Amino acid sequence: MTKLVTILGGSGFVGRYVARRMAQAGWRVRVATRRPNERLYVRTYGFVGQVEPVLCNIRDEASVRAAITGADAVVNCAGILFERGRNTFSAVQADGAGLVARLAAEAGVAHLVHVSAIGASDASDSAYQRSKAAGEAAVRAAFPDAVILRPSIIFGPEDGFFNRFAAMTRFSPVLPIAHGDTRLQPVYVDDVAAAIAKGAMGQAPAGTYELGGPDAMRFHDLMAMMLTEIRRRRVIVSMPGWMAGLTARLLGAAQVLTAGLYSNTTLTRDQLAALATDNVVSDGAKGLKALRIEATPMDLILPTYLWRFRPAGQYEAIKESAKGLRRQE
Repeated sequence: MTKLVTILGGSGFVGRYVARRMAQAGWRVRVATRRPNERLYVRTYGFVGQVEPVLCNIRDEASVRAAITGADAVVNCAGILFERGRNTFSAVQADGAGLVARLAAEAGVAHLVHVSAIGASDASDSAYQRSKAAGEAAVRAAFPDAVILRPSIIFGPEDGFFNRFAAMTRFSPVLPIAHGDTRLQPVYVDDVAAAIAKGAMGQAPAGTYELGGPDAMRFHDLMAMMLTEIRRRRVIVSMPGWMAGLTARLLGAAQVLTAGLYSNTTLTRDQLAALATDNVVSDGAKGLKALRIEATPMDLILPTYLWRFRPAGQYEAIKESAKGLRRQE
């Protein structure tokens, strides 16, 4: 009989890649999402009836229980970068993670994969990172044999990192960033999905793995790489701490004053706290190599989706090659 995997957050950035991989491996895939009627596109990841979206809210025990009923494996990709209403870091990434692990254990699920993040620590100044640490602790307590994955910044066609900053270059000659000297180790989304799939299929030993790409670079240098790729000249300005903090406070105040009509997804005080420390694989930590996955370099992937931010878009390469032509007399 074909095995079944439930993926919480399966319609999100990472979850979609996991759903595709599990479907390609022959599994039936249940994509647990809060808005299944808006996520019908996930059905195209497999043959008819193989991939199905189902209603699930990680804050609601009954819906989580229903989503994992009968599953052979459970993957928790659910996570948020910004708090909105009841979807707080604690509710989703700490309490929610613990709930999934407890119900998976009660249901006799064979394999549980939990997606956390590098930097997860209960001593962090970032509420995001503290909630990730609390979630890991809850998962270990309820499901000791879980595979816990800690990726660094994840990049890929739908990412919110390179795409976000590349979009900013369209409107300003200056590219402001905070903590430009912080080191990051971006990891390709499909490499993360491959690691998750191995855990879900029982091909990875239980434990914690830190996932990073082949290159660890300063935030400033990553932005310089991105600018080279999109063929734009911009001045990268690493804001001093006081300026970054003031900007985050003003943007946060704008969200409060507009009663949420403006949602601050540009820069928050919690993001600043998280950016204050390096986001790279720890020395001696198990990573992609331990899972027999070769990390994909950024320069192989970035051109496949950042081309749309070039001045002439897909025609930029043609323009560049035309510059070398000489007029024939």
